[in-house]
Amino acid sequence: MIAIITGDIINSSKVNPQNWLKVLKKELNAVGKSPSVWQVYRGDSFQLQIENPEKALIHAVRIKAALKLISPLDIRMSIGIGTKDYDAPKITESNGSAFENSGDRFENLKKEKLNLAIKTPWEEFDKEMNLYLKLCLIIMDNWTANAAHIMKLSLENPELSQQQLGELLGLKQNTISARLKRAYQTEILEVMEMYEYKLKQCL
Repeated sequence: MIAIITGDIINSSKVNPQNWLKVLKKELNAVGKSPSVWQVYRGDSFQLQIENPEKALIHAVRIKAALKLISPLDIRMSIGIGTKDYDAPKITESNGSAFENSGDRFENLKKEKLNLAIKTPWEEFDKEMNLYLKLCLIIMDNWTANAAHIMKLSLENPELSQQQLGELLGLKQNTISARLKRAYQTEILEVMEMYEYKLKQCL
């Protein structure tokens, strides 16, 4: 089982592509190399393969936080979990149920006015997790640049304390604490933990 994230950039035409492509590619490169693990296509769309599906949500949230740093950008993503039946040199030419699930879920996101959702072989898991994600989006879609930045930094450096994050940014610990609260870091991390726990049971 693998995870496939299909995404596109919202409001991409309002920002010079050089400003956000570098940011997006940095996040994708953190997972693996192009074109076997990820590809950007049609200008502002991408596909990314995550070998360990339990880590798919954290990567999706990291990508969202990185893009939310660039106003007025946002990102729309679907996570599909399933098999990879054909392994091509380019990810966009590979196929399997993970690709189908990701593509199927992605097709309906715009109509449903959702920016993140998941489709797996397990209907009950999808029902529960998509409800959690819908609630998380109320927060994440409205992240300020400061909230997105601190969330991104905390996900990249989970071992760092608030004091150490503050030293990294040249800010006081209480400022870091306030920003993490405004980003609802604790609640989002709890959803990520629940995602991993429930998915392990399914797998």
